[in-house]
Amino acid sequence: MNIKLNNIYNRLGIKSDRTKNIAKHVSLSFLYKGGSIISSFLLIPLTINYLDTENYGIWLTISSFIAWFSFFDVGLGNGLRNKFAEAKAKGEITLAKGYISSAYFTIGAISLFLIIVFLGLNFFINWTKVFNTSPKLQKDLSLLMPILFGFFCLQLVVKLITTIYTADQNHSMQGKVNFYTQAGSVLIIWIMTKTSKASLLKFGLVFSVIPIILLFFLNLFAFNNPYREFKPSIKFCRKQYLKEIFGLGISFFIVQISWTVLTSTDNFIISKLYSPKEVVPYNLALKLFSVVTMIYSIIVTPYWSSFSESYLKKDFHWIVNSMKNLKKFMVIFSVFCLMLLAISKFLYSFWLGEKVKIPFQLSGLICIYTLLMVYLTPYNYFLNGTGKIKLQLYQSVLMAIINIPVSIFFAKSLNFGVNGIIIGTIICVIPGVILSRIQFFKIVTSTAMGIWDK
Repeated sequence: MNIKLNNIYNRLGIKSDRTKNIAKHVSLSFLYKGGSIISSFLLIPLTINYLDTENYGIWLTISSFIAWFSFFDVGLGNGLRNKFAEAKAKGEITLAKGYISSAYFTIGAISLFLIIVFLGLNFFINWTKVFNTSPKLQKDLSLLMPILFGFFCLQLVVKLITTIYTADQNHSMQGKVNFYTQAGSVLIIWIMTKTSKASLLKFGLVFSVIPIILLFFLNLFAFNNPYREFKPSIKFCRKQYLKEIFGLGISFFIVQISWTVLTSTDNFIISKLYSPKEVVPYNLALKLFSVVTMIYSIIVTPYWSSFSESYLKKDFHWIVNSMKNLKKFMVIFSVFCLMLLAISKFLYSFWLGEKVKIPFQLSGLICIYTLLMVYLTPYNYFLNGTGKIKLQLYQSVLMAIINIPVSIFFAKSLNFGVNGIIIGTIICVIPGVILSRIQFFKIVTSTAMGIWDK
């Protein structure tokens, strides 16, 4: 089998061990990601049938709201990813275990604190006003929100294991977890449509519990088998280790907050300006074009940790060649994106029937946004892998600050409606696309100075 794989790699011009490892995990990820995409698309009509369009819109808005709290890992996940990869590459096992232990126990403590605070605040929040929905849902929402938030905080801890796998260049593990989560959700929601009445509370509970169970058992397996020597221990928690992770992680933290604001506030803005129902066509159009970014991420994501290793070893030749290959994929996926737009009307009809109407103009704008992300992602992954993210930090904070007022301006003041929301987001993303490319070339040509080299 290894001989056959090596023959294939040689024919494709894949020669370095680092690139062969990426190719191996990309192949595995395609299988899992393909299953995840199919499952996620099957899940949407099932969910609409189970909840109805309005409740599905409420669920989408709640999901976006909960996603805002993903930044409470304070960037330690991404900081751990780079630091663990660096320590393991140098063979410093104790240091690597120290990084893992410090990250796990710190995020665990943060999560516990957040759960306690949220439970207290929940008694004083009228969620129906927050999500602009019917007052009769207050009882269900007051039960659902602490459940969702509690399980979300637990997930911040247990999902660190996928960070470790990814940092160790086992890139397909995240795809495997996502596939089993999506497939399990489809099966259980399908059973619920046959056996129980519509309930936002039950639906939210299913989506919260499944990933926690999968990740919990993955942690047990990993720390008793391939990563036994890195098993978290309170004895290995050190302020110095945390400081090193956090030193890099705080920048990731701020970038993460900014991107979360940019990508998840749109649902909230639409719900508040119009209604939860209007969130549905917007999100379904995003879902269609997310096929492009989901498949694209299979190819691009493994390069983050590989860029970390190659930059540490000053292997700029590999970096430049890899980016040339990624540019070819940029073109391929851009064409794929435009093809999806051309047949989007047919795809919506086949997928959703007459349940939801999605304007072509909205699809066109989301297509433009997707094209920008296809171009931006490889450069951002290089910068993330090398830790040179200070410029990205500044522009992403500015982007997050202006996104909401700009989106509201286009939606309300210029009367563009929901289309104005995505126009505002597009305008905010464009500067990052330009700056990230410039910074990449400065770094690989050793001409980066000042902010370009931080």
